[in-house]
Amino acid sequence: MQQWVGIWFQWVHDWGYLGIILLMALESSVFPIPSEIVIPPAAYWASQGRYTLWGVVLAGTTGSYLGATITYWVARWLGRPLLLRWGRYVFCPEDKLLRTERWLARYEAGGVFFARLVPVVRHLIGIPAGLVRMSFGLYSAMTLIGSALWCSVLAWFGDAVLGDHPDLLRDPEQLLQVIQARSYWIGGFAVALCALYVFVMRMTAPAKPTV
Repeated sequence: MQQWVGIWFQWVHDWGYLGIILLMALESSVFPIPSEIVIPPAAYWASQGRYTLWGVVLAGTTGSYLGATITYWVARWLGRPLLLRWGRYVFCPEDKLLRTERWLARYEAGGVFFARLVPVVRHLIGIPAGLVRMSFGLYSAMTLIGSALWCSVLAWFGDAVLGDHPDLLRDPEQLLQVIQARSYWIGGFAVALCALYVFVMRMTAPAKPTV
């Protein structure tokens, strides 16, 4: 894994916006690429004039949407039985698939948005969305909004953290640990928002007719 982290990190540096789009597309599919080693260093290099900050966020959002779109349509085309049987060979074991299915069933359309802020389910949420044939327009809107927010937060973290500790650029593994440690509260915040979302949905749901 350490070798791959170094390679991905170098892609961000050498390939420009295309590298950001490609890596974030892979991160939003079934490949376990941490977005924390893509957006934060790109945001720091933006502060040094190599990129623009909004360009980094846009490239990250675009890549996330492309990967999430591919995942959605592949899942919709393959169906649940094939994914349960063969998913473990493409980084999608049954336990992760079932977890994302429960997430989507609980939070519905809002779950696609919230999933972009939560580890594990973030890159797999397109699978249950495709399986249940969620409206692609709705799925796209929630994915774009959630991805843009996540990339913006990571860009802010990257600029703030690396601005004080540029030495972390020489150690991608350490950078990943630092960014993840500081971004855990984002996941907690997303879960709190999910709980609030479910509460509001239940409170505003029409009453069931009495027999």
